[in-house]
Amino acid sequence: MQIEQFQVKNVKCGGCVSNIRQGLLGLPGVTAVDVAVDGGRVKVEGEGLDRVVLAQKLGQLGYPVA
Repeated sequence: MQIEQFQVKNVKCGGCVSNIRQGLLGLPGVTAVDVAVDGGRVKVEGEGLDRVVLAQKLGQLGYPVA
């Protein structure tokens, strides 16, 4: 299992957490997403993850990598 972690901006509430989870779980290879509102940490688990693609998707969702 591969794990990628990001520090992102604009995570303020449960709605943000839901948006990030739904957005990233739709990407190939992603099996789990954990988001911490405090500190804006995002942990993505899966196989064959592309860090650049994940970071781009986070930005598209409105949560750019810090």
